[in-house]
Amino acid sequence: MKKITVLACLTILLVGCQNSDIYSGNVYTANQAKQVQNVSYGTVLSVRAVKIQTNASNDSSNSIIGTIGGAILGGFLGNTIGGGAGNKLATAGGAIGGAIVGSEIENAVSQTNAVELEIRQANGSSIVIVQKAEQGEFQVGQQVRLVTNGKQVNASPR
Repeated sequence: MKKITVLACLTILLVGCQNSDIYSGNVYTANQAKQVQNVSYGTVLSVRAVKIQTNASNDSSNSIIGTIGGAILGGFLGNTIGGGAGNKLATAGGAIGGAIVGSEIENAVSQTNAVELEIRQANGSSIVIVQKAEQGEFQVGQQVRLVTNGKQVNASPR
C-alpha cells in the first residue's frame, strides 16, 4: 500500500509542475524579450471567464504522465484481486481503467483560469484576446494597452 501512495503522490506532483504563468499578460517568453513590438490602445467591450487547457495539442506525449501513472496504479490495484485468470483480467482491467482515469485527472489539473477579452482598438476594429488574468483585473469600459509582435498579444490595464 505504501508503494501505491508514493506512486500516486509522484504522479500528482509531476502533473502539478506545469507552468501556467506563460499565459499571463504580465509574462513574456524568451523569444519576445529584446524584440521590437508594437503598442496600441483599446477599450474592453466584454470580459468572460474561460479556461486554457495547457496540455492540449496534437502531441499525445503531453498527457502521457497521467495516463501511464494511472495505468500503473490501476494495474497494481487490479493485481491484488483474485488469482489465476481472474487476476490477469483484473490487472488488465485495472490498468485500462487507471489509464483513463489518470488521463482525465491530468486534463482537469492542466487547466488554467483565464479571461477572454473583447477589445475595441483605437482604430475602430475589435479583437479578442485570451490570457491568464487575476480576478477583477479587467472590467468593461477599461482602457488597455496592447503589446504585439504580430503573432502574440499581451493586454494590460492602462
